This record gives sequence, C-alpha cells and structure tokens, in this order.
Amino acid sequence: MSGKTLTRADLSEAVYQQVGLSRAESADLVERVLELMSDSLVEGESVKLSSFGSFLVRSKNERVGRNPKTGEEVPILPRRVLVFKPSNVLKSKINKSMLSSKK
Repeated sequence: MSGKTLTRADLSEAVYQQVGLSRAESADLVERVLELMSDSLVEGESVKLSSFGSFLVRSKNERVGRNPKTGEEVPILPRRVLVFKPSNVLKSKINKSMLSSKK
C-alpha cells in the first residue's frame, strides 16, 4: 500500500482533468458536494453513493467506560457517530485488487 491520502485537491484535479471544468469550478464543485453531504449528515439523514457505499449517523446511548491506565470507571455521554457501510461493489473491488497484488 502506498499510504497516500486522497485530498480535496486531488478530487478537484481529477474533476478538472476528466470533466473539463476550470480548476476553480472543479474546486467549487467538490466543495459543494462535500458541503451537501455534511449538511445532510448533520441533519441525521443518510447519504448513499451508488456503487460506493452509505454514510449513516447512529445514536449511541450513555455507557460506562474504563480508563485503561487506572481502571477508573468513567461515564461516556450519549452521542451521534458517523458510520460508513461500503457497497458490495466496492467490497468486491477491494478484494479483487488484494488478490491481484499478491501474485
């Protein structure tokens, strides 16, 4: 694995090269898509990207946790967490790439 992180700049550059928008328009498009996704998630809606996966917001109840160093019990407050569930298409693509890289 290369360990490279895909950034907003990388996405903007890909849109620029593939679609043909200007670099500024490409950057604005990427920003707007990410903004729409995050706004929907903040409102508690799920975001589904076909053949990629779904982003869901789940509510977690309050529970008791432990400090691993001291063993002291600490309450963990209720919160909402973001969960990503990959599609079967993405899972199979990842597994196929893993198999072909072992050869």
